[in-house]
Amino acid sequence: MSAGRPRALIVGAGPAGLHVAGRLAAGGAAVTVYDRMPSPARKFLLAGRGGLNLTHSEPRSSFLARYGEASGWLTPALDGFPPPALRAFVAGLGEATFIGSSGRVFPRSFKASPLLRAWLARLRDQGVAFRFRRRFTAIRSDGSLAFDGPEEAEAATGDVVLLALGGASWPRMGSDGGWVPVLERTGIGVRPLAPANMGVEIDWSADFAARFAGSPLKRIVARCGSRSAAGEAVITAEGLEGGVVYALSATLRDEVAVHGAARLAIDLKPDLTEAALAMRIASARSKDSLSSVLKKKLGLAPQAASLLREASAEPPRDPLALATLIKGVPLTILGVRPLDRAISSAGGIRRDQVTADFELRALPGTFVAGEMLDWEAPTGGYLLQATFATAEAAAQGMARHIGITLPPVATERW
Repeated sequence: MSAGRPRALIVGAGPAGLHVAGRLAAGGAAVTVYDRMPSPARKFLLAGRGGLNLTHSEPRSSFLARYGEASGWLTPALDGFPPPALRAFVAGLGEATFIGSSGRVFPRSFKASPLLRAWLARLRDQGVAFRFRRRFTAIRSDGSLAFDGPEEAEAATGDVVLLALGGASWPRMGSDGGWVPVLERTGIGVRPLAPANMGVEIDWSADFAARFAGSPLKRIVARCGSRSAAGEAVITAEGLEGGVVYALSATLRDEVAVHGAARLAIDLKPDLTEAALAMRIASARSKDSLSSVLKKKLGLAPQAASLLREASAEPPRDPLALATLIKGVPLTILGVRPLDRAISSAGGIRRDQVTADFELRALPGTFVAGEMLDWEAPTGGYLLQATFATAEAAAQGMARHIGITLPPVATERW
């Protein structure tokens, strides 16, 4: 360690990097943040356009289950920085939060920009330095990090390093996965990055795609295998996207990868049983058209009614057979939208490559956080929560490495 204040080098000015920067600066470290973009947290700002879903209020057991196979790995970090801690952190920046009707947590302003402005002001008051337009290109044999700058290449060293470069979704916002070959050259194992929370591709008829692209399918339940999700989807020219699709995205992606296609079933009337639907259909007059029955007796929107014809060129008129179709419209998923159009990434640095506090085993003193790690989660606040939680765990490990003490985390019982 160098004489005087320990030096912390952070690569990536997204939520994980900014959180660690503030925590280490509060503990007395001299912190410098590098980022390839001209300004910080661009993907964070993009997420805020829809209201900035920070976290979720559901019970701990349900919350942890959202991380699937990675839940056991992430649980200590999430317990160390749970949703109440994130809400307290945001409140400390002057942004009160509230719980929406879905259980999701948002800032009162419903925006990311006021929160980011307050956050950056605090970091600058803490003495955190920023160096933008620097692309991370290599880890040199002497342990220094190499960057391509706006004018020339440069190198930087720190007593401790955090890599927080995100995944590879929305590369124009800064996360392009360029770090993968850099780390692989050092022998660090990385599971290939893949799209997560992405749309799926369906071979719609030209007429259906032209008429209904952008239209929602509301209050549905989608099923793939043994998994199901309730909510909404949006029809696109290429297929479907939206909450219920994102919740099943890992299963759909893996099914397509293994079998070349996946089967998705859509329940258009999840609040009614097949028998109840069949009774409503049977009560229609014999001269009523199918479109009239679907609209007047069942309240199906035009796009939902037309979806039946996409699945079956001639939907059955028998009440029970039609009810069965409505309760499980079969759709063939032919592919998933590419990584650069996904909301987040799956894959990343493997669990066995890091310690419990996310220090790279092959590079002592270098830590990682956020989407660089091999985990994925659905939308709903789970992505940001795990990003902050892994950043807090990394900050604690970095503090121990350089011998400083961090202020306690302000939180309530989870």
